Amino acid sequence: MHRKHKGKIEVRPKVPVDGHLHIWYTPGVAEAVKAIKENPGEVFELTWRWNTVAVVSDGTRVLGLGNVGPEAALPVMEGKALLFKYYGGVDAVPIVHRARDPEKFIDFVKTIEPSFGGINLEDISSPKCFYILDRLREELEIPVWHDDQQGTAAVSLAALINAFKYVGKDMKRAKIVLFGAGAANFALFRLLQAYGVPARNVIVVDSKGPITLEREELKGTYKWEIAERAGYAKDIENAFKGADAVVAASKPGPGTIKKEWVQLMNNDAIVFALANPIPEIHPDEAREAGAKVVATGRSDFPNQVNNSLVFPALFRGVLSVRARKITDGIVLKAVEALASYSERYFDQGLIIAPMSDREVFVHEAVEVGVEAIREGVARRRVPKEELESEVRELVGVKK
Repeated sequence: MHRKHKGKIEVRPKVPVDGHLHIWYTPGVAEAVKAIKENPGEVFELTWRWNTVAVVSDGTRVLGLGNVGPEAALPVMEGKALLFKYYGGVDAVPIVHRARDPEKFIDFVKTIEPSFGGINLEDISSPKCFYILDRLREELEIPVWHDDQQGTAAVSLAALINAFKYVGKDMKRAKIVLFGAGAANFALFRLLQAYGVPARNVIVVDSKGPITLEREELKGTYKWEIAERAGYAKDIENAFKGADAVVAASKPGPGTIKKEWVQLMNNDAIVFALANPIPEIHPDEAREAGAKVVATGRSDFPNQVNNSLVFPALFRGVLSVRARKITDGIVLKAVEALASYSERYFDQGLIIAPMSDREVFVHEAVEVGVEAIREGVARRRVPKEELESEVRELVGVKK
């Protein structure tokens, strides 16, 4: 199908062309040029910039395929652009490049900033992805997002909030294990703290075991932040013992998480096995071991924890109000909006809304836009009712 269609997206005119070139190009376009030169903020009203995101990757960590290079990463960036448009009404442009050095990567994105209203970083190896995101969030005047970090963390937190509601436990007093310490779970570790979960209640495990201060080889790496703040466990069995939830974002299974480890968890345990294509533990095995709520990253199992439930709606919200940045408060608002909307699926045994329910994207986008206005990072202030109407039209969801 990829060969047949030769790509998944294209650019089309949105205005009548025949008989109107004097408006859209010379001489009429000069009026838009002069208006923007006099007031640079007009670029968001007179060009595509208000609704356009660059999906930027160097191809160093693509899906489960690793360092495939920029050309081989392009189909994935196209796919991301497709999801942006279909679920969020956002025009996204896939951009792959060869600037693998972090500083050159940052300079490249800063150079193209004037063309876009937002930047979605994608498929970048760690640890440089953390540095690149932090720098660009600080230095650009448009929203910057790394979906492999923030998107996966946000949807995981939304699902986790609802899982704890579903089993009737207080998440902020629970013991949580993060299995895997890559970009997604590092971001989730930070986001859990922003949500109010004490860091000492969270145990983080990497391929060598629990991350603790005893592992002095981690000094000078991003994992040392985890070691300094997270809870303590002497080994993996000790980490799982008495845990209420585990969120795994590590290597694909089967057998990455052992059934006997899940059996060590508390009653009504929550197990998220998010690796693709094979979860760290099969959902049936997790349930047999005592898990009450099980989620995966796959669409053919119930409770798909899919970051596509977040990024199209979040960008729809921040772009519609011309936000300058995506703050932690905006991320948490997206999380809370997704979680609250998804509660309607509890009676079906689900903790998270399916992708097929496009109403969730409207609800989330509106709450994000309202929060951006409330925090003072929006260039455009608009009443909530008007914002919802605009979002529905762009996403194509009637009330």
